[in-house]
Amino acid sequence: MFDLLSSSSELRDSLALLPVLVALEAVLSADNAIALAAIAQGLEGHVLQRRALNFGLVCAFVLRVGLILTASWVIGFWQFELAGAVYLLWLVFQYFTSSNQKDQDGDSHHHGPRFKSLWQAIPMIAVTDLAFSLDSVTTAIAVSDQIWLVLTGGLIGVVALRFMAGLFIRWLDEFEHLEDAGFVTVALVGVRLLLKVVNDSYVPPEWAMIAAIAILFTWGFSKRKGSDADTEVAIEVPLEPMESEREPQEMPSEVP
Repeated sequence: MFDLLSSSSELRDSLALLPVLVALEAVLSADNAIALAAIAQGLEGHVLQRRALNFGLVCAFVLRVGLILTASWVIGFWQFELAGAVYLLWLVFQYFTSSNQKDQDGDSHHHGPRFKSLWQAIPMIAVTDLAFSLDSVTTAIAVSDQIWLVLTGGLIGVVALRFMAGLFIRWLDEFEHLEDAGFVTVALVGVRLLLKVVNDSYVPPEWAMIAAIAILFTWGFSKRKGSDADTEVAIEVPLEPMESEREPQEMPSEVP
């Protein structure tokens, strides 16, 4: 009887931690979502982009499960975090050093590689999510040591990540600074992983990372694309003269 009550109490405590893990995944996945959305934009058309995110995140969840199950072993090897940091910083370097790619309408909006097929984008999406997971999974393991709970939070986090990445694909076409802000946050995650390798005491606290991400995304959503162009067009359109300023027109002569 006491064992049953004890297990029931533990189950309630575990379920109470589930919203915390989901919220943690959602907060830490904002920069991940924008990076995945930017990668998916390397494909032509929203249909292929959605498919790449769907298949890529299924593969990403499989990799997350493997990471969660081996987390205690992975944490013991700093080489994994170093590899994740180098990969994320490489993504940032590639983004800021590459020239804009033009789409079919001639609009210049995409940095980074273009993919000729869906199967070129899927592995990159999965590996990118895995690199981000090195930070978020270790944080989740610190919150709870129950594997099934962390796996459930990870599954819900992947679903939320797919939803956010879909939104970001649309928002990247609407806001001028959003993609830049997203990749600056990717750089912050890469630097954070690098600092963990060098010395844990150098790692900034979670609240500082969340505050920095919030500031960057506020800047990212601060300006819509085309707002300056609309203003210039409005200024350049000549005003029609007022009735009193119009030159008098000559009256036709009367025919005798």
